[in-house]
Amino acid sequence: MADTCTIQDIVTGDEIISDTYNLIEKEDAVYEVDCKKVTRGGENFDIGANPSAEEADEGVDEGSKQVIDVVDGFRLQFLGDEASGTRAFGTKKDYMGQLKAYMKKVVAKLKEGGADEDKIKAFQTGAQNYYTKHIAPNFKDFDFYTGESMDPEGMVVLLNYREDGITPYMTIWKGGLTEMKV
Repeated sequence: MADTCTIQDIVTGDEIISDTYNLIEKEDAVYEVDCKKVTRGGENFDIGANPSAEEADEGVDEGSKQVIDVVDGFRLQFLGDEASGTRAFGTKKDYMGQLKAYMKKVVAKLKEGGADEDKIKAFQTGAQNYYTKHIAPNFKDFDFYTGESMDPEGMVVLLNYREDGITPYMTIWKGGLTEMKV
């Protein structure tokens, strides 16, 4: 059996994704990961007993909820208010402030881990190119998530939908990741 890896935020240690997903590398800076909408909750387990009239009146929550598989599976936390749809970063400037601070921490971690300057420069250039080409022009379409710890210094993972308007995908900063064998 092949080893699988969970892929963690290099800054916080939060699990972000695993290598069981198809990670599509872009601009030598990010991975894009196609996701699926799945239904959680509302399961009805028949254990063969007849509920009494009293139990039937208690009302079991039959509700189910559609979630994004990666968000649910890795316990990523929405940044903002899901009920109102308000996002944590209302403007590109707000997001850029967080991204710049995060990238400084990533570069420090890469240097600490012995990464060579060319690799670091390639990541920085690729990140800037990806932001300019893909994030900035579509900023209003992204939702923002962070790892389970909700550490404000951690990676912000972006969620958008492919051109078909149906397929969700996440954008994950490649340089901010480290692998852990499971």
